[in-house]
Amino acid sequence: MKALLQRVSQASVTIQGETTAHISSGVLVLLGIDRQDTEATAALLARKTAHLRLFEDEAGKMNLSALDLNKAFLVVSQFTLCADLRKGRRPSFAQACPPELAKPLYDCFCAQLRQCGLCVAEGVFQAEMQVQLVNDGPVTFWLDSAFWETSSAE
Repeated sequence: MKALLQRVSQASVTIQGETTAHISSGVLVLLGIDRQDTEATAALLARKTAHLRLFEDEAGKMNLSALDLNKAFLVVSQFTLCADLRKGRRPSFAQACPPELAKPLYDCFCAQLRQCGLCVAEGVFQAEMQVQLVNDGPVTFWLDSAFWETSSAE
């Protein structure tokens, strides 16, 4: 599972001209789900995301998490994060999880964030969306669950 986290002053999802999700200050999560991902992977990455210190304290150091500041999350499924670009010029999506398996894992990730006590807005799974954001900082981080062992992720 891969997540591109962007600290935002606002973010929204629009589908066919209608805004379907919006957050003020918080975190936009673009979430890619790989074939080998499981509910355990989703829970691990959600906990890591919820507790990651993306916000500055009074001293200007990134010491505060979204949980500390009661910030919102906007989660958008983005299978293109799972693309393999190593060969040729055309992306391969062979490692991306099929939609019927990815949707429950996307839902699990969002549910895990909510279980942490966070407000979570969502994009619409598999929809053609326009995502607008104002990156705050800019602050952007890349998380890949393949980098962590389950026992040492937090």
